[in-house]
Amino acid sequence: MATISSSRSSFIHGQWTANDSALLYGIADWGKGYVGVNSEGHLTVLPSKEPGKQIDLYEVIQGLRERGIHTPVLLRFNDILAHRLREIRRAFNDAINDQGYTGGYSCVYPIKVNQQRHVCEQIASLAVELNFGLEAGSKPELLAVLGLSAGAGGPGVNGMPIICNGFKDSEFIETVILATKLGRNIIPVVEKFSELELIVRHAKKYNVRPKIGLRVKLSSRGAGRWEGSAGVRSKFGLFVSEVIKAVDYLRAHGMLDCLNLLHCHVGSQLYDIRVLKNAVNELAHIYCELHQMGAGLTMLDIGGGMGIDYDGSQSAWSSSINYTVQEYAADVVYRIKAVCDDNSVPHPTIFSESGRAMVAYSSVLVIDVLGTSRFEADPNLPNVEAVIAAQEAAGNEVPQPVRDLLGCYRNLTDRNITESYHDATQARDEAMSLFSLGYMSLPLRAISEQLFWAIGHKILDRCQKRGEVPEEFEALPEALSDIYFCNFSLFQSMPDSWAIDQLFPICPIHRLGEIPTRRGILADITCDSDGKVDHFVDKRIDKKILELHEVKDLPGEGAGVEPYYLGVFLLGAYQEILGDLHNLLGDTHAVHISVNERGDWEITEVIEGDTVEEVLAYVQYDPEDLKRAMRLDIEVACRQGRLTLAEGKSLLKYYDDGLEGYTYLEE
Repeated sequence: MATISSSRSSFIHGQWTANDSALLYGIADWGKGYVGVNSEGHLTVLPSKEPGKQIDLYEVIQGLRERGIHTPVLLRFNDILAHRLREIRRAFNDAINDQGYTGGYSCVYPIKVNQQRHVCEQIASLAVELNFGLEAGSKPELLAVLGLSAGAGGPGVNGMPIICNGFKDSEFIETVILATKLGRNIIPVVEKFSELELIVRHAKKYNVRPKIGLRVKLSSRGAGRWEGSAGVRSKFGLFVSEVIKAVDYLRAHGMLDCLNLLHCHVGSQLYDIRVLKNAVNELAHIYCELHQMGAGLTMLDIGGGMGIDYDGSQSAWSSSINYTVQEYAADVVYRIKAVCDDNSVPHPTIFSESGRAMVAYSSVLVIDVLGTSRFEADPNLPNVEAVIAAQEAAGNEVPQPVRDLLGCYRNLTDRNITESYHDATQARDEAMSLFSLGYMSLPLRAISEQLFWAIGHKILDRCQKRGEVPEEFEALPEALSDIYFCNFSLFQSMPDSWAIDQLFPICPIHRLGEIPTRRGILADITCDSDGKVDHFVDKRIDKKILELHEVKDLPGEGAGVEPYYLGVFLLGAYQEILGDLHNLLGDTHAVHISVNERGDWEITEVIEGDTVEEVLAYVQYDPEDLKRAMRLDIEVACRQGRLTLAEGKSLLKYYDDGLEGYTYLEE
């Protein structure tokens, strides 16, 4: 038996408030203090978690519309990003001070999580203040990081830490060695033994004593969707036997003191803190053994893994985590300290590559609803009776399933609700069979469907008043849910929702003072049937519908609907860079929002989304060739009288404007 939200079930005769909406959508659970609701029923962003510094999202969207920037639009909150970095720094500082840890800490940002220049530049600027660093996992990322770290913190060991992961060829390693000579605090992490040979060769060639890291494959496995990135079957790293071989190789070349960092990776989005504890404990023991063998180890990199509570349940579930940033830091510091103390080994500087935890909260996608498709709750009884009467007047027998459905709808009560549902389901199935065999007309099939939908809605309304949905009816909310068509591409803006069923919090950004009377799923504007969101965050159940408000039509035929905006949260990690060009729908507009000294929001940067010309160029179309072809075709049509000159001019202008315009639907 499923329980209906306490907010909805408690609302029978009372006044729905914005607080009820906050409870319904679980805003406090997944928002972690960064998202709230104001008295106007608008969602707010609190970049520093201070109530006096709130950004009204609906107000921002209205302000952007007045500036000609339309949804879909990605909002990046610079102050949230800064707050998250400082929160991680503070958690480790507290753990280090509380436990008497004598080593340091540095959080290293893997730019693969979000390589957008504006994001990386902000992190690089904060990294100097917080003693954080950057990580590169490919040749393009290495070149980007070297540019971002230019002049950061001074030369040599006092500069910004740069960790180089991933597979490396000779050119990559030669660049790293030369960057060391330039003064960068750069550490290549050996993923396979041949890389170590290249490092030694280039170090001797340029007379450099580099800092070298080794990634070790632990026996401890990860957890969650990326658990395969840890353990002995992981893609990267050296077996312990290869680590011993590497120590012997460096000793033979007089470079064992250059082995300064030991690295592991337990996986991304670790939901269970116990997995982390086991991995860090094993890594610390290997670190101490290597230190006692004469390696010049001073740094321990525990890799990525600090997760995000996407669904707000604070549980060991794939879209959640059962720990806080503070608990994560305390456990890491405690485990490393305990093992080092037992082995009389100095405490190392701890590195973590917590990219998801750094940037996920800082980005919000706002999308607009274009229209809906729904299963109507009102069967229009006069019309049903008129169709039945017309059939009888024509001498046609009205099939019994139609009469049964009509009787179920009229006679449904709290006492016969289960019986009525079973009868309606059977009658609906019989009606569809009769139609398929040619014994029922299309109008009668239509009213059979309408009656069944109306019975389902009537049952759900009664269940809502009772506060629970019996097991027999658990499929009804999903089966009768509306489809809300939204102006975005799932594959561009939230690809992990499609690829790995990642949950992202979604809720309206306004009208939260009204009770949401509809239940729906979201569909994007791609022509792909997978372009939909039909799983939503909830602390208790696998939720397959989202409570939404009625979308109101604008006056006038074909005028569209009143603006209705939804926010998709926690998109800052991976989504922007993983997005693809399905249907040639490109990057959305991205707008950077900050809070000024007066507490008002302001736009600090606008990055316009892709134009049609730009996405066509990505797939090797030449816009000028396309314009030329259209111009010639229109000219021929005008000469043949199929188009007037005015029509041809209008079509060509539409075509030219379309090429220069946004790839998404515009007002």
